[in-house]
Amino acid sequence: MKIDIDTYREILDTLTRNKTRSFLTGFGVFWGVFMLVALIGGGAGLKELLTKNFEGFATNSSIVFAQNTTKPWDGFRKGRQWHMVYKDVDRFKSQIPELEVVTPMTSIWGRKVVFGDKVFTGSVKGMLPEYAKIEAPKMYYGRYINNMDIAQARKVCVIGKKVYKTLFPGGGDPTGQLVRLDSMYFKVIGVDYNAGNMNVNGSAEESISIPLSIMQKAYNLGDEIHLICVTGKPGVTLSEVSQHMREVIARAHRVDPTDEKAITVFNTEVLFGMLDSLFKGVNFLVWLVGIGTLFAGAIGVSNIMMVTVRERTTEIGIRRAIGATPRMILSQIVSESIILTAVAGMSGILFAVIILQMLEVGNTTDGIVSAHFQVGFWTALGSVALLSVLGVLAGLAPSLRAMSIKPVDAMRDE
Repeated sequence: MKIDIDTYREILDTLTRNKTRSFLTGFGVFWGVFMLVALIGGGAGLKELLTKNFEGFATNSSIVFAQNTTKPWDGFRKGRQWHMVYKDVDRFKSQIPELEVVTPMTSIWGRKVVFGDKVFTGSVKGMLPEYAKIEAPKMYYGRYINNMDIAQARKVCVIGKKVYKTLFPGGGDPTGQLVRLDSMYFKVIGVDYNAGNMNVNGSAEESISIPLSIMQKAYNLGDEIHLICVTGKPGVTLSEVSQHMREVIARAHRVDPTDEKAITVFNTEVLFGMLDSLFKGVNFLVWLVGIGTLFAGAIGVSNIMMVTVRERTTEIGIRRAIGATPRMILSQIVSESIILTAVAGMSGILFAVIILQMLEVGNTTDGIVSAHFQVGFWTALGSVALLSVLGVLAGLAPSLRAMSIKPVDAMRDE
C-alpha cells in the first residue's frame, strides 16, 4: 500500500501529539503521587525527630517547684522566698491517691567534675531510684542509682554522655573509676546515654547524678528539695489534680493555694497534647494536598483519553465493523488509562522513596539513624490501590464515549 508524504506527516503529527499529551498527563499523576508519598514520609520523619526530643520522658507527669510568692497570705507579704522539704513527698503520697510515682530532686548548676587533666562543668543532681520512671535512663555502661546507694549514702555517680566523652575521650568502660566532684571523690557506676531534650534542671547529657542522701549532706541542703516529680495513675489527668497538689503544699508552708506562680505545677501532658494536635493537623494537610493533586492528575488522564478516543474514531469504527464488541472497546480504553496511571504513579512512588532515603542517610549520626523518613508498607499498598481506582475512573468516561460510536458514523468521520 502506497502512503503519500502528506499522509505520513499527518500520522507522525498525531503520534507526536499523543505522546506529548500522555507525557504531560503522566507527569501530573507522577507529581501527585510523589507529593503524597514524600509528604507522608517527611511528616513521619519530622514527627520522629521531634518525638526523640522527649524520648524516655513520662507523658503523664508533672513537675512541682517553689518560687517567690506573688500574693500576701496569713500575715506574710508577697515576694516571700520559701522552699519545699522532703516531708512534702510524704504528704503527696498520703493525701493524693491519684498519684502513682512521687520522687524529689535537688540540683546545683555549674559544678566541676575532674578526671586526670580533664574537666567538665555541668549540673549535679541528687535523686532517688524512682526518678527513672520519670526520665528513663539509657544506660550505656554500668547501672543506675539503687536503694542501697540511698540507704548507705554511697559516694557514687552516674554521668551523662557529654560528661563521659569529655572525661574519657579514649572511650572504654569508666565504671569503677574515681572522679572528683568539687572537693569530693565519687565512684562512677554508670554512663547514661539519654539524649532527649526534655529534661529537668539541666540536660541529662551534661549531668552528674548522685544519691539524694549524699547530695543533701555534701552540699549542706538539710531537708530541702528543689523539685517534686510525679506521675498519675492510668486514666488520671494530672491537670485536674494540679490544684489539689497546690493546696497540699500551701497548707504546710502558709502559702496562698491560688498563687499559681509560688507553687508552679508544670504538666507535661499539655506539651505532649500540643504535639499530637500539631501532627494531626499536619497529617490532614498532607492527605488533603496529596489526594487533591492525585485527583487533578486523574482528571488530566481522563481528558487525554477523551481526546485520544476522538482522534481514533475511525479506528474504533473499523474495529466495531469487523466484530469488536463494546466490551472489548471498553476494556481497551480502560486498560490504557490504568497503564498510564500506574506507570506514572509507580514512578512517583519510586522517586519519592529515593528522596526520602537520601534524607534518612543525611540524618545519620555516629552510624545511628536520627529519624526514618519512609512510608509504611500498607501506606504504599494503599497508594497503589488508589492509583488503580483512579485509573479506572479516569478511563470510564472516554470508554463510554467510544462504546457509543456507531461503526458507520465512525468510518464516515474522515
